[in-house]
Amino acid sequence: MSELSLRFRVMAEGDVDSVMGLERNASPSPWTERMLRQELSVDVSTVLLCEQHEDAKWRLKAYAVYWLVAREQHILNVATAIDARRQGFGWRLMSEALHRGRAHGVDLVTLEVRRGNLAAQALYLSLGFRQVAVRPAYYQDNREDALIMNLQQVDAGLA
Repeated sequence: MSELSLRFRVMAEGDVDSVMGLERNASPSPWTERMLRQELSVDVSTVLLCEQHEDAKWRLKAYAVYWLVAREQHILNVATAIDARRQGFGWRLMSEALHRGRAHGVDLVTLEVRRGNLAAQALYLSLGFRQVAVRPAYYQDNREDALIMNLQQVDAGLA
C-alpha cells in the first residue's frame, strides 16, 4: 500500500452514510446513526477517516472516534472495513489519531476494548498501550468484559 494513496481527514456531514455502512458491517454492536451524528456536534470530538485512493475514487477503509479533553485523548470507537483488515489501515489510522492528539498536548490516551477482540488488543499493544484495568460485563449486547488500556505518550517514545 502506497502512503501516497492514503489520506486522513475529519468526517463531515456528507460522510455519515459511508461511515455507517462500514460500522454496521464491522461491529458486533454497531453505533447508531444518531450516535455518530451526535459526535459531529460535540466540541471535543473528532471522527477521523482513513481513505485509500482506488479506481479513481477515495474509499473509506477505517475510522476512529476520539475525544480530546484537557491533556487526555479518549478513543471511543475504531472500525476497519472487513475487506481492509490485517492490511495496516487500523495501525496507520491509530498512529495518525495519536499524532493529532500529541499536537494538542495529549500525554495520556485511554480506550476500552472487548476482552475477546484479540486483533484489536494486538494492534493497541503494538502502539504501546498497556492494560490497566477491567470493566466487568461492560458491553450491553453480550455482557463481555472491557479491558481498559492506556498509553502514556512519553512512555511510548511518541512525545
